[in-house]
Amino acid sequence: MSALKSAQVLPDGSAIRYIEIVGKGPSRVFVHGLGASSAPYYAAAVSHPALAGHRSLLMDMLGFGISDRPADFAYTLEDHADVLATAITAAADGQHVDLIAHSMGGAVAIVLAHRHPHLVRRLVLVDANLDPVPPHVSGSGIGRYTEQQFLDEGGRAETLDRVGPQWAATMRLAGPVALYRSAIHLYAGTRPTMRAMLGQLTIPWTFLYPEPEQAPLSSGDVVAVPDTGHNIMLDNIDVFARETARALS
Repeated sequence: MSALKSAQVLPDGSAIRYIEIVGKGPSRVFVHGLGASSAPYYAAAVSHPALAGHRSLLMDMLGFGISDRPADFAYTLEDHADVLATAITAAADGQHVDLIAHSMGGAVAIVLAHRHPHLVRRLVLVDANLDPVPPHVSGSGIGRYTEQQFLDEGGRAETLDRVGPQWAATMRLAGPVALYRSAIHLYAGTRPTMRAMLGQLTIPWTFLYPEPEQAPLSSGDVVAVPDTGHNIMLDNIDVFARETARALS
């Protein structure tokens, strides 16, 4: 059984929305990456036998997917982390959760666990951003535009054409302001960096990355997943589900 739910996260009434899949606890919160949405990226994995049966919340960050898209929000990684923490607090009745997060969502999850340590029991990072990225080498290419160019001079349309139909299918759902500002703040990273914050966490964490890329970390529970690209949960559902289940056991 599943249901669409929401949690107000800003005084103006803006809400984060999520799909709740009923099951046993503790709750597992799944978070998408830049220009994505959690349900399309995680639905198949959550129904895999290794992960099925647990309460799972497929949550869209503010500005993305089915969540609200306020145009006056800054969309820094810290802002995303704080409003996501508000939504998780409401959704999980103040109990700590397992947090599974991909790409930019992984960066936000690290910041959330660092700023709100009482909320997160375990952390699974799926090819998450750990360091600042030069805008000109980013996967989306959004950093080549100013905000005005992206919003008013064709930058968004060019981006949707450039990223390909699969990514564009969810990217087009994002608020244009949210997409641009989130990308720019992701490239800039945080201070301290997400990598440094991860090193300071005291909770158990696992990092999944695509094989044969170089391991992004030299210590910790770092797992290479074969036959995948960046979207590990889509490219190799079986190994993603089994490794995530192991990490959360």
